[in-house]
Amino acid sequence: MDIASKTFSATQFVLPRSLPVIVLDGCYHFPGCHLPLFIFEERYRLMLDHALHTDRMFCVGVCSKDDVLPITTAGLVRASVKNSDGTSQVMLYGVRRVRITGWDQMDPFRIARIEPVITRDAPTESLRTLKSRALDLLPHPTDDSCESMQQMRKELEMMDEAEGVCDIIAFHFVRRKAALRALLEECCPQRRYERLISELKKAQD
Repeated sequence: MDIASKTFSATQFVLPRSLPVIVLDGCYHFPGCHLPLFIFEERYRLMLDHALHTDRMFCVGVCSKDDVLPITTAGLVRASVKNSDGTSQVMLYGVRRVRITGWDQMDPFRIARIEPVITRDAPTESLRTLKSRALDLLPHPTDDSCESMQQMRKELEMMDEAEGVCDIIAFHFVRRKAALRALLEECCPQRRYERLISELKKAQD
């Protein structure tokens, strides 16, 4: 996967005031990551059609006891292929963290009012050091994954945006839902890296 060439800066996008939301159980999308989705429910077919004819954007909302978790990622539809039965294969690229502040529509699909999550400043050198520590903790490649793992690691090492590397590693290598939620909701890049490193260490035990 050519991560570096497919990564966009969040500053390239002007976020709309509201976005459609597909609600899924335990599906955490992160900025800088590509999420493949199979759209088959009628309400989400309508949602996708709406997105394609407006901003080409929607969010993946995660179910919670109270409704939907407030922090999610605004996603851009990079590719959408409609099948003969009306279903669609979609590739959604994560643009930036957003907070759901309310709902403009609930039926036939949800449309949320959103605002960007402001990321706190962190020392560049500290993030670079944490990035190196996180990369060193990635799983050792097996025979089957050796080439792809080495390519991913090389591309992550070349990325200048250390914060983006943290999100990509979390998306691809963290499996615990509670940890993914904490990583998505953390607005301080340095603390986010510390959480990621702790989780990667647990996976090695």
